[in-house]
Amino acid sequence: MARHIIKKMFPGMEHMRGHKALAPLGPRLGSPDLWHLNRRSVAGAFAVGLFVTFLPLPMQMLIAAAVAVVVRVNLPISVILVWISNPITMPPMLYLAYTIGRKLLDEPRRDIHLDWSWEWFTTELLTIWQPLLLGSVLLGSAASLSGYLLVRFLWRLNVVQRVRSRRYLRRLRKEMAEREAARRRETRTPEDRDPGP
Repeated sequence: MARHIIKKMFPGMEHMRGHKALAPLGPRLGSPDLWHLNRRSVAGAFAVGLFVTFLPLPMQMLIAAAVAVVVRVNLPISVILVWISNPITMPPMLYLAYTIGRKLLDEPRRDIHLDWSWEWFTTELLTIWQPLLLGSVLLGSAASLSGYLLVRFLWRLNVVQRVRSRRYLRRLRKEMAEREAARRRETRTPEDRDPGP
């Protein structure tokens, strides 16, 4: 069941091979390990995608794809999860990462105004990069571990439920067959029961 849901939600190999951002990975995209939908591959992809989404770096999709190729986990899931960090979610994510890093490094609070300009990157980012990077790595690690464990747990739960469902259906069919056999025995006429010579 989980595999069917994931197949519907995420693009296949043919679609991903044609993506411009993944062109540098070239023929490595043909590896079947990158397209498997099993518990290890999907959980690993969640770990990769959720970690990279917290990194304050450009080209996150390419980074996630490269890591997925190296650790041999599901490529589409790794790349698509990076879109958790988008223009709407990025400012709160960066602020939270900076705040956590600042507190851990015991740095004074600075007023930060996010501006995606070259001037901001060359001035303001250079003054806050250490706490921002530390907070980002910590948040990414926590999200990565949480995602990995959650996917493993939900996958296992799904498998256990399917096994229980099959056992229940088998038991139900057996009980229905026994009831039907008992009903047939009860409805037989005396001649059917003792046909005689």
